[in-house]
Amino acid sequence: MREPLKIKGFAIFKGLLDQETQAELVGDLRRVAAIAPFVSPVTPSGKPMSVRMTSAGRLGWVTDRRGYRYQKQHPDGMEWPPIPAIALDVWQQVSGVDRTPDCCLVNYYGEGARMGMHQDKDEGSFDWPVVSLSLGDEGLFRMGNPERGGKTESLWLQSGDVVVMGGVARPAFHGVDRIRFGSSRLLPKGGRINLTLRVVA
Repeated sequence: MREPLKIKGFAIFKGLLDQETQAELVGDLRRVAAIAPFVSPVTPSGKPMSVRMTSAGRLGWVTDRRGYRYQKQHPDGMEWPPIPAIALDVWQQVSGVDRTPDCCLVNYYGEGARMGMHQDKDEGSFDWPVVSLSLGDEGLFRMGNPERGGKTESLWLQSGDVVVMGGVARPAFHGVDRIRFGSSRLLPKGGRINLTLRVVA
């Protein structure tokens, strides 16, 4: 495994997943979505998010009028399916910790979708890294600081790239400004899938 690119404490492993592994993981995610379908979430203020999401693992991350939180069931009531083995293998390769993740949040970015600058802060501790996997269309990933504002850096993430947010980058603001819709042939209808693996408590 090649040394990662380091930007503002974020570790970026370019092309960590080969094409065959990417396609296999997409198949795994289709099975996840068959059990726990993608939903179109809203923020606690009622604002619709432009991504669609589901989860896998012991816990899933949800947002609705009641707030941001982790819970054991999909909004429709079923338990979340297991985290795909490929995603767990990536976690073991790059996270640098022995503990396995509790949650794999799966976000789908269609044409025009984005994710505003935010912190991943609903977990019990910043001691554990967040590991992010990109599949499909390229996404412009913006990396900020632990405090809102200040200078940011941006990088186009491609299908198969993996980002580790640990140490000083763990509480940092980050987001996806836009995607290059149709830039990848991995997903027949286009779009980007992002998986984030997290230790919750």
